Amino acid sequence: MSAPEPSGKLSYAQAGVDIEAGDRAVDLIRAAVARTARPEVIGGIGGFAGLFDASRLTRYRRPLLASATDGVGTKVMIARELGVYDTIGIDLVAMVADDLVVCGAEPLFLTDYVVCGRVDPRRVAAIVGGVAEGCVQAGCALIGGETAEHPGHLAPGDFDLAGAATGVVEADRLLGPDRVRPGDVVIAMASSGLHSNGFSLVRRVLSEAGPELGLDAVPAGLERPLGEELLTPTRIYARDCLALADGCEVHAFAHVTGGGLALNLSRVLPPHADAALDRATWRPQPVFGLLAERGGIAEGELERVFNMGVGMAAIVANSDADAALDLLTSRGLPAWLAGEITEGAGVTRLFGRHPA
Repeated sequence: MSAPEPSGKLSYAQAGVDIEAGDRAVDLIRAAVARTARPEVIGGIGGFAGLFDASRLTRYRRPLLASATDGVGTKVMIARELGVYDTIGIDLVAMVADDLVVCGAEPLFLTDYVVCGRVDPRRVAAIVGGVAEGCVQAGCALIGGETAEHPGHLAPGDFDLAGAATGVVEADRLLGPDRVRPGDVVIAMASSGLHSNGFSLVRRVLSEAGPELGLDAVPAGLERPLGEELLTPTRIYARDCLALADGCEVHAFAHVTGGGLALNLSRVLPPHADAALDRATWRPQPVFGLLAERGGIAEGELERVFNMGVGMAAIVANSDADAALDLLTSRGLPAWLAGEITEGAGVTRLFGRHPA
């Protein structure tokens, strides 16, 4: 006996969810996702799960799988206000893939999650197109994801995104605190700007400063509109770090995200060693000084919240310092010797002043 037909007239669309819009979004992102494919990827998007051929792991003596998940925080609100959606996905991949590479793992694949108050297929396609571009830069495949519509939870123009990625590293090449020793050097790699951390503080500064710090303004010290500066995509270091680990004696990496350089570098120090970094070795981008001046933010708080111009740090054997710098320079990544590892108690100390 067949089930009775529903007698009501209320539909999912009337509740605010447009299934057809989600389907159109998927159609628009197919080509972008295809750009990220690796030989190990089985099939394409549209299935219930992404497939990755794990036989690749038989090349390893003892493969360790690494996983990471993250989002981009309230930077999405700047993207929404500017109506620029094609770079925020790059930020997402950077946050996830570069967490994987810290332990020496090669990012293999990533899945994303985009949630909107209302699905606009072209906006979703732009967001996921940025995720795909980030995956190309990181060398990982975008093998799946989800686009969701949450009416009543998010306003029609609101959105958020998150992602998770998996990587692999040979067990005897795992990087971390147990490899770090006094006498090592710390090499800093330049950030592209604010990256994706501290935007709640950034937005507070902008709101209190008023129109003079509008997103279309070009404040003194900047060479482009403030909104464009804030939306600069996060630099992705994955391939550079893997090349460095292959070519030099790297002991640890630190991805500089929330908490700043000192906190994140301390996470990869053993309990018997400190990192001593000289601020005089680099000049942070002007946007950091702008925020400090207009927001009245103390230096300690700036360094606790923002990357201050360093997006990734490598702890390298002293004997390989020059080779490491040469390798990164040859790859077009600005890098410099920022300090050293000393006897200590597992903390990072910054000294000196940044150049004026």
